[in-house]
Amino acid sequence: MSDLRTKYLGFDLINPLVISASPLSRKVDNVKKLEDAGASAVVLYSLFEEQLMIESQSYDYFLNRGIESFAEAITYFPDLDNFKVGPDNYLDHIRKLKETVDIPIIGSLNGISTGGWINISKQIEDAGADALELNLYYIPTDSNVSGDTIEKLNIDIISKIKKNISIPLSVKLSPFYTSLPNLISQLHNIDVNGIVLFNRFLQPDLDIDNFEIKPINPISTPQDLYLPLRWTAILYNDTKLDIGISGGVHSGRSMVKSILAGASSCLIASEIIKNGFSRISEMLSEFSMWMNDNAYDTIGQMKGAMSQNNITDPAAYERANYMKALSSYEDHLPF
Repeated sequence: MSDLRTKYLGFDLINPLVISASPLSRKVDNVKKLEDAGASAVVLYSLFEEQLMIESQSYDYFLNRGIESFAEAITYFPDLDNFKVGPDNYLDHIRKLKETVDIPIIGSLNGISTGGWINISKQIEDAGADALELNLYYIPTDSNVSGDTIEKLNIDIISKIKKNISIPLSVKLSPFYTSLPNLISQLHNIDVNGIVLFNRFLQPDLDIDNFEIKPINPISTPQDLYLPLRWTAILYNDTKLDIGISGGVHSGRSMVKSILAGASSCLIASEIIKNGFSRISEMLSEFSMWMNDNAYDTIGQMKGAMSQNNITDPAAYERANYMKALSSYEDHLPF
């Protein structure tokens, strides 16, 4: 029988299946069910920066800066009415979970500035969270703000929070950086423990009948796996940070792909929300069966086996594969 144990953010996890930030973690009973079904850790639903500023005079300023978005697997923050829980309740929730389950509980913060993050990050640690995940979200709508300025702002925020806590820290990144490898190198230099690829931002739709902006369904699809899979394979040999893949992991086979690319964990929510808690054991069974069929005894043996530096054609992750994919369309032309 294959050994599914893996290391992520310094934890010895029983398997790579981690529950990503979503409403799945809002109820203590549900988190217990996730643990019983086989999940190895749970990232809590996000505490938004706006919730920390709810009584601040600057709240309206931040609310209207294009933050009608989600930066986790399954949630959406459009207005004040959608605040389900405040900071105090969030901290109480962590305490209750630590009394109920044995798997690691990872807090989650979502925002764009230091705001109240410095204090709340320490409070999340003191409440018993085993680690913290930061979800950075910023839409650069000002033409006077450079990409370098945004990156420096992000690094400054992360560095201040890292210095304020002693628990492991991971950063959930967007794919929209000029040089992702360079940014991750900077994260390593400030002692971040891991990265999650990627934040899936809300892409608004236009209701042309009622002239309204509406959020699309935030549930991920299997096709969402390709982008984080590619970057995980590229980054695996270039960073010592643990990599978690988020978005598009809907089966045991997609878990296999994630580990082969170089991920330490697979962060999952959409598949469970769509098809129930039983999918956890089903996915783990499929994952284990593939390992047995392919003579892998441990996760360590297969991790990164198909990363960019470990395949015979490293260019397959770059432009060569792009050109090959485009030329393949010729076989499907209707003329």
